[in-house]
Amino acid sequence: MATIPFFPPDLFEQDRQAMLDILFEVGTDAEQRFILGRRTAELEEALRQMTGAGHAVACSSGTGGLNLAVQALDIGPGDEVIVPAFCCQPVASSVANLGATPVFVDVDPHTMVMDPEAVERAITERTRAVMPAHVFSIMADMPKINKIAEEHGLTVIEDAAVAQGAVLDGVPSGRWGHLGVFSFFQVKAFGTAGEGGLVLTDDPELASRVRMLRNHGQDGVNRFLHHRIGQNSRFDEVIAAFQLHRLPGFEERLERRARIADYYTERFAPLAERGVTAPPAGRNGRCYYVYSLLAARRGDLRAWLTEKEIGTHVYYPVPLPEQPAFSRFGNRPGVTEQGARATDAHQPGGDSPWPGAQYASEHNLAIPIWPHLTDAQVEYIADSVCEFFD
Repeated sequence: MATIPFFPPDLFEQDRQAMLDILFEVGTDAEQRFILGRRTAELEEALRQMTGAGHAVACSSGTGGLNLAVQALDIGPGDEVIVPAFCCQPVASSVANLGATPVFVDVDPHTMVMDPEAVERAITERTRAVMPAHVFSIMADMPKINKIAEEHGLTVIEDAAVAQGAVLDGVPSGRWGHLGVFSFFQVKAFGTAGEGGLVLTDDPELASRVRMLRNHGQDGVNRFLHHRIGQNSRFDEVIAAFQLHRLPGFEERLERRARIADYYTERFAPLAERGVTAPPAGRNGRCYYVYSLLAARRGDLRAWLTEKEIGTHVYYPVPLPEQPAFSRFGNRPGVTEQGARATDAHQPGGDSPWPGAQYASEHNLAIPIWPHLTDAQVEYIADSVCEFFD
């Protein structure tokens, strides 16, 4: 194992006793309710207040949240949803699993988030929604995407799985879309010791649908009365209590990640002429879930860091439309033509229909940014990256 691993094994070491206490508390509670109980309701209310959302609905995972959001909109066969070509798989599977068509659009090769101009080109008479996703440390350009969606009468599903705590132009992540989704997967900024997710919305009807859909279409009052064809995406009471325990320290952990990112960005700025692009500097619209460089010599740099016992990670090495699972969607004529129009021989990504996504897949390299890194470890990581180019 690397001296400084990319995925730290001790993320919750300081919370070990708290977890044991929570297990005992929930397990011996007279209610004997282990899902969708009072702790889940308390967590939902805490996060609703934190974000300013009208409604917050906890669910089994970030993926589950996207599934619920798409299903709550009654999207199905014949419908299209615009999704980024460079992203985690659920942005597309949540659409395809309901018989609808994920329409892949390119991303900006530097920020690696959905290109608003590509979104506008991809809209057809069958488009029902657009699903921008925040990636790594950068929020998508929500003002532009929302403007386009409003002009075309489209619903926005904001995949904020990696971005809880981020703020763009004074608006928290998860609050830009008609529906917003967080993930509590363990390595996320507000990760947990297991799985979990959250759906945010200001629309009471959508909130009601999501609540029913997460529990097999039941309304929470009349058991075995199913108003809709739902799914099992219920939230665990132990995880709810654990997240409530960790919530007071969330802001401090997020700030620590941001300070590490600020330091990295300052150190790596001189490397721009050597083929390394750091994420854009600043705090507006930044989430710092992952700090990912774009490196022309990614393989060599990664090998060098491995020698230095620093863990790294490559995300999404194959763009979604090039994945076998989505082959029947990736070469849809409208998308191919759009990609050809957008492709320039002098742009990153070669002759790919999604040059920005291809470039990001081939060049991203993430380095450690977890909040309990020491200052000495952060400095060592930065020194090692810079030494490679010396």
